[in-house]
Amino acid sequence: MAGNRLKGEPMSAYRLSPAAVIEALGSNASSGLSENEARARLERDGPNALTAARPISPWRKLFAQFREPLVALLLVAAVISFSLWLLEQDSDLPYEAIAILAIVLLNAAMGFVQQARAEQSVNELQRMSASQATVIRGGEQIRIAANDIVAGDIILLEEGDTVPADGRLLQSIALQTAEAALTGESLPEAKEPETIIGEAPLGDRQNMVFSGTTVTYGRGKAVVTATGMQTQMGQIAGMLEEAPPETTPLQQELARVGRLLGLVVIAIAVIIIATIIAVEHVSGLAGLFDVLILGVALAVAAVPEGLPAIVTAVLALGVQRMAKRNAIVRHLAAVETLGSANVIASDKTGTLTRNEMTVRAVVTASGRVTLSGTGYNPIGEIKADGGTETITAPLRHELERALTVGDRATNAILQEEDGQWRIQGDPTEGALIVAARKIGLADATLDARYERVGEVPFSSERKLMSTLHTDSEQRAHIQVFTKGAPDVLLSRCNRERIGQETRELTPERRADILRANEELAGEALRTLGVAAKQVPAESFEPDAVGEHLETDLIFIGLIGMIDPPRDEAKAAVSEALAAGIRPVMITGDHPVTAAVIGRELGICRDDRAITGAELDKMPDERLREIVRQISVYARVNPEHKLRIVRALQQNQAIVAMTGDGVNDAPALRNADIGVAMGITGTDVSRKAADIVLADDNFASIVAAVEEGRTIFANIRKFLRYLLSTNMGEVLTMFFGVLLADVIGLSAGSGSLALPLLATHILWINMVSDGAPALALGLDPSINDTMRDAPRPRVEGVITHRMWVNIVFIGVIVAAGTLLILDASMPGGIIEGHGSLAYGQTMAFTTLVLFSLFAVFVSRSDDQTAFRGLFTNRWLWGSVLLSLLLQVAVVYVPFLQKAFSTVSLEPGDWIRCTLVASSVLWLSELVRFIVRWKHRQLATTGPGSV
Repeated sequence: MAGNRLKGEPMSAYRLSPAAVIEALGSNASSGLSENEARARLERDGPNALTAARPISPWRKLFAQFREPLVALLLVAAVISFSLWLLEQDSDLPYEAIAILAIVLLNAAMGFVQQARAEQSVNELQRMSASQATVIRGGEQIRIAANDIVAGDIILLEEGDTVPADGRLLQSIALQTAEAALTGESLPEAKEPETIIGEAPLGDRQNMVFSGTTVTYGRGKAVVTATGMQTQMGQIAGMLEEAPPETTPLQQELARVGRLLGLVVIAIAVIIIATIIAVEHVSGLAGLFDVLILGVALAVAAVPEGLPAIVTAVLALGVQRMAKRNAIVRHLAAVETLGSANVIASDKTGTLTRNEMTVRAVVTASGRVTLSGTGYNPIGEIKADGGTETITAPLRHELERALTVGDRATNAILQEEDGQWRIQGDPTEGALIVAARKIGLADATLDARYERVGEVPFSSERKLMSTLHTDSEQRAHIQVFTKGAPDVLLSRCNRERIGQETRELTPERRADILRANEELAGEALRTLGVAAKQVPAESFEPDAVGEHLETDLIFIGLIGMIDPPRDEAKAAVSEALAAGIRPVMITGDHPVTAAVIGRELGICRDDRAITGAELDKMPDERLREIVRQISVYARVNPEHKLRIVRALQQNQAIVAMTGDGVNDAPALRNADIGVAMGITGTDVSRKAADIVLADDNFASIVAAVEEGRTIFANIRKFLRYLLSTNMGEVLTMFFGVLLADVIGLSAGSGSLALPLLATHILWINMVSDGAPALALGLDPSINDTMRDAPRPRVEGVITHRMWVNIVFIGVIVAAGTLLILDASMPGGIIEGHGSLAYGQTMAFTTLVLFSLFAVFVSRSDDQTAFRGLFTNRWLWGSVLLSLLLQVAVVYVPFLQKAFSTVSLEPGDWIRCTLVASSVLWLSELVRFIVRWKHRQLATTGPGSV
């Protein structure tokens, strides 16, 4: 009994004769399989369907939100705080533990809602499969469910059918299939049963049909060679399932920062607790509890509780901003990754081009005419000889005759729906109709003059198609209009049209026409020849229409067409290059076509394109070298795309992969950022991607990169802000305890007194800092982000320069806060007269005001804080809100009780404000000095300073 595939490679059938394939599969070309045999194979091999991995339960997805190191650290702090409250019962509720847990749960909920996306790629692949299919079983033609098809079944294909499984063609009658979603080929492929000798890439296997593709023309018969997961579609599904979990640079950096903070917290807590126990001679359970409370306070001070939630919220706000620029984000963390991309690996068909065939040139005896415009919109300019000469009368007559033949010898229909022009039928024929409309040949006029009375359908053997028409202006004749492969058509012509006359087609002119055809092909244009003749109406017999009419034809001209680049794509490529982003084209199309489009867009400067066949022979080490130099890859399959993306990533590139077809889905999933087309893209590609373009515009990718860079810059701003204020809190707590005797911090009775309470720090981290940090996520770009080079993969989100800035601000904050604390209580360096509660309230308020001034300083590492000071109204609103909340904590009675604060006098607020503003003025002074030194170096050279 034959298996679900041929021995060896599942697609080796294209190299075997039909008889050999039939024999290997144990089938019969005329009668197919018996019902019993088909049932046995179905039971053994399983249904012709794609298998999907078991979905992850919602509970597991929710639990995953708690695995981040920062979140784990907060949970530990909450547990310690709750345990101490159980032992001491010093308040009605464990406020610290509740507050920490509230933040953790809020972050988990936001992450779950924003990032939870169902893994539906395989389900969408399955949806593309045919639901019913026509097969021959037991010598009878029957319709069965596509899921019941097995290897060895004989399937029958008609125009409009979806191919239900991979198969080897046995018979083809003008069969053509649309394979763009699978291979990237922009045009339907003509299918023939002839055996192919040697290896052939997927797009060149013309004797095979593939599951999920569509029959656009003709009919055929094939034997099924692979079903389910063994098909090309199934192999793509398998690659999607094997894709590793995505981890963005931001996620990696936050995890690293979380681990670092964890170690810092443990180190600081151990050192200071050990020091206090040794120096202060702490003894007894109560004393040890005080020390443990101090440890919790240090942990709270070191960990920015609101950071995970603010990261999620800022990314969500960035999602809304990107949506306004037609980039729909499906995976939240992808926002910052897109801004870091330094390679955009793009599919050609439907992404850089419109996936709409367009006539570019018509060559006739009197010259060449160029047509402008793209897609199926029948608007464009007509120019002769590159636009340098006026179209002569003979050339005009030849052009009109050529496109009249092209328009009439078609079965496609041009339609306008909601302002969009679409083609129903073959895209090549649609391009001919559009070209005819561009030169003024109206459909109604041609219909009125030429009524079709017969057709000789296209066949892959003849490579021609002819239609027969009556002519209202020449009723004595029937017009024969023929189009097809130029070399084949030319062999059936004996005359040539010049103006409105004809003359003999000489050998010299035949050679000229073939040279012109080669020149068009060299421009990556797909060429068609058009010819015509007249036959007497009185001798015409409709029942006798056949290919014998395709002789003694009058050659009219050559028509060259292409799937052209989008109008805006060239500018977008240029902008990407200026931003340090390298565009790379990866397509299943022909290498000549890919190279021409790549050169036209500015992706490459030569005609070099690496093919999938070359990649098959190339080891990974060589490929890593090649991807540094080559920017165009053609005739590739999904495995090749994956290899190219991975090779780029191994060279430390952050790769944004764009595409629209099923064949793009594995690369979209494995790239650092997958960008799918929203209009022309398949459901599979959209589900596999992180970002979907709502307008299918390559320029929107560049706009999204710009937006992503702005969002990433804002993430750095609030990381700089939160970590610098937390650094100030840690240093305040650390040195406040170590220098307690020096600054007069003493509570008497031998118990420990802290500069700030844990609830104070928690309030600052979650409430006072929260709103300004969130507002920084909406900050407009201070610099033109697209002038900067992309961030290297090895560069962390927090750079060395940022850490210096963070420590600098933290030192100022800690020094100023301790200065206010010292001046507010008796003893110490500066004599004060307040109580411990008063001193802590002054320190608490000063630290909040420090954070409000620091938010402006944190907008840049080197730029003045006064640049674009009033461009972010949300930032000013958040500062005002935080200030009002601090006033409430100081004066509202129940908040005074919860946070152990006392009311302050106006003079107290002035002193706190003056000290807190020092972070702004000192930072401005340092940045002025640094900028001045840089200017000096730029004008006099490094040796002069």
